[in-house]
Amino acid sequence: MKTLSFETELSKVEADVLVVGLPEHPENIAGWDAFTESFSSRVLDWVRSGDIRTGFKEIVKMPSMSEQGYQRVLFVGLGSPKELTEDKLRQVFASVGKELLASKYGNVAIWTAPFTTDELTCADVVYTASEGIVLGSYKFEGYRTDSNEKDFSIDALQFISTFDEEELKAAYAVGKAYAEAVNGARHLVNMPPNLLTPSKLAEHAIELAEKYDFEIETLGKQEMEELGMGAILAVNQGSAEEPRMIVLKYTATEEWGDVVGLVGKGVTYDTGGYSLKPRESMVGMKGDMGGAAAVLGAMAIIGELRPAQNVIAVVGATDNMISGEAFKPDDVITSLSGKTIEVLNTDAEGRLVLADAVTYAKQCGANYLIDVATLTGGVIVALGNDKTGALTNNEEFFEEFMEASLETGEFVWRLPLTESDKKRIRKSDVADLNNSPGRDGHMIFGGGFVGEFVGDTPWIHLDIAGTSDAAAAHDLGPKGATGVMVRTLATLIERMAEKDTE
Repeated sequence: MKTLSFETELSKVEADVLVVGLPEHPENIAGWDAFTESFSSRVLDWVRSGDIRTGFKEIVKMPSMSEQGYQRVLFVGLGSPKELTEDKLRQVFASVGKELLASKYGNVAIWTAPFTTDELTCADVVYTASEGIVLGSYKFEGYRTDSNEKDFSIDALQFISTFDEEELKAAYAVGKAYAEAVNGARHLVNMPPNLLTPSKLAEHAIELAEKYDFEIETLGKQEMEELGMGAILAVNQGSAEEPRMIVLKYTATEEWGDVVGLVGKGVTYDTGGYSLKPRESMVGMKGDMGGAAAVLGAMAIIGELRPAQNVIAVVGATDNMISGEAFKPDDVITSLSGKTIEVLNTDAEGRLVLADAVTYAKQCGANYLIDVATLTGGVIVALGNDKTGALTNNEEFFEEFMEASLETGEFVWRLPLTESDKKRIRKSDVADLNNSPGRDGHMIFGGGFVGEFVGDTPWIHLDIAGTSDAAAAHDLGPKGATGVMVRTLATLIERMAEKDTE
């Protein structure tokens, strides 16, 4: 976005397209008469006849019918104002973003009045517009060589509103920061595994550190061996690519305390190892670092908004390959924590990576832990592709997290982790733990395994295997990586920071 501006009158708009929301009974919109006089007095007749529709997210384009400074109008249905929420408004503007991308409208004006309700302020509208449009207009360009078409971007965005301009600018900046971080996470997940290796993922983290003045540590294989990170190193044994343990530290207070640890699974490609995946399941395994992408995306938002909350991000990055050196079923490995693990399934590798990552986060001072991972197919069997599965050991911390989830509209469902489950994880004739107790309750066993390494630290496990990738275009974006949990993690950090300053 090259130009952002604010105007108080529709008559002063200069744009390719004017975006106008249409709730039921649009004649109740403040300033509606002025709009119809400038555009056409027949708008209400067209609404009544169905030529222009008020149904939720329904879009109709019409050319300008006057000498106004906009060439066309994009009407978008809002449905009942009583049912319009911030989450629904985000979806509306994402639909607008998709239309702008398809029509290549680069100079856009948005009339804010039709989108406001008793519950949604003008600032809410600007926030959700900036967030939704950027999310909706995302496109992964890929690597084709046969297209000379230039990348589309919105060059100018104007809001028509009488509200305080400085407050609207702040709302726009927050929404844009959130959306661009999600799109950054999407881009990482969409990248092919030969181009996004553990070392390249570390380079991305270094760029974030330089941009936002984070402290950074990237441990290579030798440093990891010296520290005793035997779990992630076992996963990496079959690979020609060195692993990385990536640590970003955001210090918001004078003392390093009350630290939230965000831990991401960064398996840049997963063959399953000697517990080899079937052919059909291989495709898409480039996305097995979706948890790492979510954590790094959240850190980008934190870097932009600078909340008063200490945060450490730890990403365990490796791929899981097959060679004469690869680890195998029946191996016994020793984790960073000192706990020994019997390997029953080399395709249950993500929990091994996370075991060392959460241990290292604790050693770096994390007082709370959230791990994010595309961990199990079991979560899809249990919850489908539209719900993130969760486990926790702390009710209060999880309630805070759920409030953030509800605010962002990212659906999370908690599953139980019982003492019976823990006993099965701890059942081994030769080691402290086994990494794969069975297929029944698979999601619980996968996340519960990670829980064996957190101790009493308040902890939340998020399994995004179903939600990190979309098989088709959806409300907030296209087919492919979704960037799920970026917004919820960042929202939680902001909420915790605000709570601490009250």
